[in-house]
Amino acid sequence: MRIEIWSDIACPWCYIGKRRFETALDGFAHKDDVEVEWRSYQLDPSLPYHYAGTETEYLSQAKGMPAEQVRQMFDHVTQQAAGEGLDYDFDSIVVANSFTAHRLLHLAKTHGVMSQAKEELLSGHFEKGRNIGDAEYLAEVAQTVGIDADEARRVLSTDEYTAEVKADIAEAQSLGANGVPFFVIDRKYGISGAQPPEAFAQALETAWGESQKLTVLAGAGSSADSPAPGKGGDETFREGAVCGPEGCD
Repeated sequence: MRIEIWSDIACPWCYIGKRRFETALDGFAHKDDVEVEWRSYQLDPSLPYHYAGTETEYLSQAKGMPAEQVRQMFDHVTQQAAGEGLDYDFDSIVVANSFTAHRLLHLAKTHGVMSQAKEELLSGHFEKGRNIGDAEYLAEVAQTVGIDADEARRVLSTDEYTAEVKADIAEAQSLGANGVPFFVIDRKYGISGAQPPEAFAQALETAWGESQKLTVLAGAGSSADSPAPGKGGDETFREGAVCGPEGCD
């Protein structure tokens, strides 16, 4: 089973959603048969690579919200994060454009450590006050997850993986995602938001059950007059001889 997760490193609910999904996946009987792929998304592509103000000032200006209302929102999100074992510190957040960090994630994907890099970046941004727009910090993250820091610096000094990040964002839009986190299971089920673990658990069970159902191309109810389509459209399956409880054909 394949699960794609669109999220932004600068999205506080994305980190909370990651934890809740991981809780559900950890309790899923078939977790070893689940492939998780992180996909890129940006909540604010227009954000400069470094914003001089605080997170409160940025959201207050960007959303036209009073600063006190923004702080109340932060308090609520911080409490929700704490419930998942996360220690958010909105006062120390460095407001920065996340695009370059998403390019690093695609580099990490080629090394098979995308999930580890995602965790490092989210923790760095929301818990440790690190600058996700700074190439030196990103090189540090790369080294932490086993990628040569010089390789990361070289990649980030070019436009490598820019197309991949843009393709992820475009695909999210084509799927109808109007916010993140956005979870897509086997391209059949979409889940929006940082749902409770039990909701993710139910979705995993439902999707797994559907994936195990067999589509019968021929058998009970079919006949030579009503053949089922065959592979490639140049063959047909017709009623075959079978044995059942009452005997054989």
